[in-house]
Amino acid sequence: MYVPPHFAVLDTEALYGLIETHPLGILVTNSNGTLDANHIPFELDRSKGGQGILNCHVARKNPVWEELRDGDEVMVIFRADEAYVSPNWYPSKHEFHKQVPTWNYLVVHAHGRVTIHDDERYVRRNVAKLTHRHESTQPVPWKMGDAPKDFVDIMVKAIVAMQIEIISVVGKSKLSQNKEVRDIRGAGDALVAVGEHVVGEAMLKAAAEKP
Repeated sequence: MYVPPHFAVLDTEALYGLIETHPLGILVTNSNGTLDANHIPFELDRSKGGQGILNCHVARKNPVWEELRDGDEVMVIFRADEAYVSPNWYPSKHEFHKQVPTWNYLVVHAHGRVTIHDDERYVRRNVAKLTHRHESTQPVPWKMGDAPKDFVDIMVKAIVAMQIEIISVVGKSKLSQNKEVRDIRGAGDALVAVGEHVVGEAMLKAAAEKP
């Protein structure tokens, strides 16, 4: 990923925070010279490995787990949000007419090495952790024990777990930081006004922090 210095995110806490807040990642693999991409929810475990572990599972019928070998390098893309930015939102455009449309976004690319876990006990534990993480915000959290045991057993046998040991994390927050503060703020306010709150508010924060 091309990351100009003014768009680079170097704060590890911010990078991992984005992954945890937006856990649906795109797993990018390269097997036998063919690229593949799978949209999968991940669970980040910061306590394991040098830079953390990403846990996930896929359907047994999905060929990706058979095409990969333990130790293969993969990439997972996490995106917080994106938004179109009109040049009309930059105050300087109305003075000098030297602005063009762009697209702003917040993303993280996690590179790592994969390990396949086709083991029922491991898979069950993996699913239980992911379920607990996301059900914990519900008024009445669902748990695996709420479903009939034979049904859960069938579902667990139909999936395969994967573990990705992170070896590098790259973040990019493209928020018009290469513009004047008034332009960043003007576009940020415009995005918030049209309901694009994530990118808009991030731009306003970037404007406030710009020297």
